[in-house]
Amino acid sequence: MRFVYQILVNAIAIKTASYFIPGFVFSGDLVSLAWVSFLLTLANFFLKPVLKLIAGPIIFLTFGLFIVVINMIMLYAVDYYTPELKISGVAPLFWGTILVGAVNTVFSIFKK
Repeated sequence: MRFVYQILVNAIAIKTASYFIPGFVFSGDLVSLAWVSFLLTLANFFLKPVLKLIAGPIIFLTFGLFIVVINMIMLYAVDYYTPELKISGVAPLFWGTILVGAVNTVFSIFKK
């Protein structure tokens, strides 16, 4: 159930980011939004822990700020593999990552 909830939250976050951030464009229907958010959730569940384990010393040295870079890598990977999501540039990728993280944080607070 947590996985389905996370897919829904990521879908809301992607749609919100495409509305507020110039250069972060999602051009698809509801099914493609579900697919993109499914891929992002899948990457966060399986790939992110491995990257955090590998980058542990860097995360420690940067006081956790390197986690933002790992989240940017996740979002860029989803952008690379899906034609519906286009992120043009590092600034939209950064702000999209921050917004997706903020939406996930807000929804995790409401879930509890």
